[in-house]
Amino acid sequence: MAKQFDAVIVGGGHNGLACGAYLARAGLSVCVLERRELLGGAAVSEAIWPGYLVSTASYTMALLQPKVILDLELAKYGYQVLKPPPMFVPLEGGAPLIFHDDAAHVAAQIGAYSAADGRAYPCYREHMNRLAVVVRRILWETPPDPTKRGVSARAALAALAWRFRDSSGEFFDLYDIMTLSAYDFLGRWFSNDPIKAAIGFYAAAGGGNASMKSAGSAYVLLRGFIRDNATAAGGTGFIRGGMGQISESIAASGRAHGMQTRVNAPVSSIVVESGRAVGVELEGGERIDAHVVIANASAKTLFRRLIDPRHLPPGLLEDVDRIRDRSTAYKVHLGLTRLPTFREFDPAVAGFAYPAQVRIGPSVDYIERAFDGSKYGAFAQEPCLTAVTPSVLDPSVAPPGRHLMSIFGVHAPYELRGRTWDDARDELYEVTLRTLEKHAPDIRDCIAEKHILTPVDIERIFDLHGGHVHHGELSADQIFFRRPVPHFADYTTPIANLYQCGASTHPGGGVTGVPGHNAAGVVLRRLRRTLKPKGSAS
Repeated sequence: MAKQFDAVIVGGGHNGLACGAYLARAGLSVCVLERRELLGGAAVSEAIWPGYLVSTASYTMALLQPKVILDLELAKYGYQVLKPPPMFVPLEGGAPLIFHDDAAHVAAQIGAYSAADGRAYPCYREHMNRLAVVVRRILWETPPDPTKRGVSARAALAALAWRFRDSSGEFFDLYDIMTLSAYDFLGRWFSNDPIKAAIGFYAAAGGGNASMKSAGSAYVLLRGFIRDNATAAGGTGFIRGGMGQISESIAASGRAHGMQTRVNAPVSSIVVESGRAVGVELEGGERIDAHVVIANASAKTLFRRLIDPRHLPPGLLEDVDRIRDRSTAYKVHLGLTRLPTFREFDPAVAGFAYPAQVRIGPSVDYIERAFDGSKYGAFAQEPCLTAVTPSVLDPSVAPPGRHLMSIFGVHAPYELRGRTWDDARDELYEVTLRTLEKHAPDIRDCIAEKHILTPVDIERIFDLHGGHVHHGELSADQIFFRRPVPHFADYTTPIANLYQCGASTHPGGGVTGVPGHNAAGVVLRRLRRTLKPKGSAS
């Protein structure tokens, strides 16, 4: 006889766990199923070598929302942020830039390149912070369908407009940042190209398939501003024990309220009867029934692999197939016998001992050249890199006396022309090391272990289609009303009692916890009458 729950969640990534934890706190019986041997999805810590805990996918906590941290009481369950030293950014034609918390300090450094750019930096930050206030509120919205007719649908649109009536002054600025390239957008404040590269780095090197000059890439610049770091939840940084500790703390919070979790439990299909989701079937044949099924898998996995297409309306699969999710991101992890020396780094000038966070993308031309090859099926010979060494602050992630470096790189296209990633993996590693040793000449002397994840590996291990860390591009045509597809951006699906809670949904990827939170709220509002839960996720 099948087991019965109020909710079964397919995928034990951090959003699935957050959704489950909110539902469990509201009194529902919840079971979270994870196909891998450990919970966390892309927010995991893995012992890929003895004595190490490697954050194999996501690598730093920059976006986990304070509301989720506080609501789920994550500090009670092992969540602890370690504030790293400032980001160290070597640049072309001048001194490195160090991104301190103190904006005036950063402006003074920028002023060494261009006095006008130094004066513009506080104005840029003020502009972005003003837009971020609006976007922070949008995070928690359930996107309505603007094409739906009927009183309730029109009322939802009117209610959304009313809630944001005080933000109409930002409409054109928000439109600009969603449509302009990062290069053109930053050009409104800055004239010096290395400064544009330093500030706009993540628009081209954040894991997608874009350059600083791609239309719409300016939107990514906002992501660094949408988390409020001044709350009781604290700021951003490395997580003690690696990124997997975020997932483990969310799971523990849910378990404290009765949530069950299972690993090594791959779902083969979602069971649909009379147009309603009634449970799931595991690959071994076991069936688990539930009042609602919630998919933390990507939209392509959900609709293309887990549901019989006869249950879907015409045109939906075509919309799903149109989701742009071909990534150029890859990872290299290094087990080190000692810390390498970064030749441009002077601790006396920097004011801290070691650069545990380093970004390599020293000019706009460098970043654009890195992207160029990926358009033609080749990976960058001088890639953009973000290298973090969490063991500088957290000895638990490496054996005594050793260190761990994780490198997030772009641009290495998911599909290579004329070769496979099995053939090219070692060459990608060499290209990465050659790039890194221009700044850390002794890096090869420090390496005891290595681990390379190409975009194809990222897809295979973490079920991220196209290797895309956000389940798809964060662009104007793939956000809010249109994420993941038109008409189903409200965490629902065409199938009754089947919901979505992963990064394919609003507001997208990154370790935020927001899709899980929002989906739980939708589920609770729809079940409140029948299951009478004790509380609410909102």
